[in-house]
Amino acid sequence: MSGHARTNIFIVAGEESGDQLGYKLMRALRAKEPGVQFSGVGGKAMTQEGLASLFALDDIAVMGFLPVFARLPLLLKRIAQTAEAILAQKPDVLVIIDSPDFTHRVARIVRKANPNIPIINYVSPTVWAWRPGRAKKMRAYVDHLLALLPFEPRAHEELGGPPCTYVGHPLIERDADLRPNDAEILERAKPRLLILPGSRRSEVARLLPIFRDAIALLVNRIGPIEVMLPAVDRLADDITRQTRDWPVPVHILRGEADKWRAFRSARAALAASGTVTLELALAQIPMVTAYKVNVVEAAIARRVVRVSSVILPNIILGENIVPEFLQETCNPKNLSEALIPLMQGGEERATQIEAFHRVDELMRLADHEAPSEKAAEIVLSYAKHRA
Repeated sequence: MSGHARTNIFIVAGEESGDQLGYKLMRALRAKEPGVQFSGVGGKAMTQEGLASLFALDDIAVMGFLPVFARLPLLLKRIAQTAEAILAQKPDVLVIIDSPDFTHRVARIVRKANPNIPIINYVSPTVWAWRPGRAKKMRAYVDHLLALLPFEPRAHEELGGPPCTYVGHPLIERDADLRPNDAEILERAKPRLLILPGSRRSEVARLLPIFRDAIALLVNRIGPIEVMLPAVDRLADDITRQTRDWPVPVHILRGEADKWRAFRSARAALAASGTVTLELALAQIPMVTAYKVNVVEAAIARRVVRVSSVILPNIILGENIVPEFLQETCNPKNLSEALIPLMQGGEERATQIEAFHRVDELMRLADHEAPSEKAAEIVLSYAKHRA
């Protein structure tokens, strides 16, 4: 790279979680190379870090078949617009972050029109769980994959995917949020249950009645407990209404600070399957997990899901330590019986806590490097190699 040429990096994030990864990556890149220039698509966090986004992230941050279908003309326009901007700019490297329905379409157009632009994909699609054929297809338009989970590089190697490096999950930087300090540790002796019914309206509607009946059975067996439920803002009022008639008062928590405070003081958790199970494992909270979908989705899942567990800590460990109750087994009796030893103490509780220490070790980076720093090193190596 000549002494005067500035590294030019184009970053495309498709939703809020990608925006969070994007701004940390921008910050780490700038720390390693102060003159680096950014362009692309991002949200509030990336904009505050100095990105002039091509358009508002809300234009493309949609989930589910019907919302996507309703917004299809705008989505297709934004895909074309993003690809055109990249091809006109000819950046030293293109980084696409998550949201594969959007970002991978952009990447394929760019690769076909200009194969010389290196493309790095930050966050692997879940090829290890379903649609494994995507891994091999990605080789055609992704030069390197930055993985958030430690088992993903091996999964891509086995499936014939692109070169893949584990760069660390953002959660490994959140010890202070997740873990109790010396003063808080005694709080975990109290009979305090954390309830996490999901962040989608459909999940919450399906799981809350089952959780309510499970808690009624639990209280009958072990006596009074305190129940805490961190709710996402858009569902908080709805959840408050739905939990009014519960057998115990439910403390609805709003905002990040209250959520993490609850994590540091909970004795056990009852949670919907999802990323929250990884948060709980890193917080070392024993848990019971549950999930229920409609009949059609369940039939599809049985045919396409390739893993023996859908719980991330179990997949990371390679063994089913966290009990999971799916579909027919997701009922109040099973959930309450699995929770009793976690609340009272004993072998099941100790086994989970010991396993979560292993999850922690498997997820740490060798030299306690921050995930964004490790990701930035790989991005810059491609930019410099191209130049």
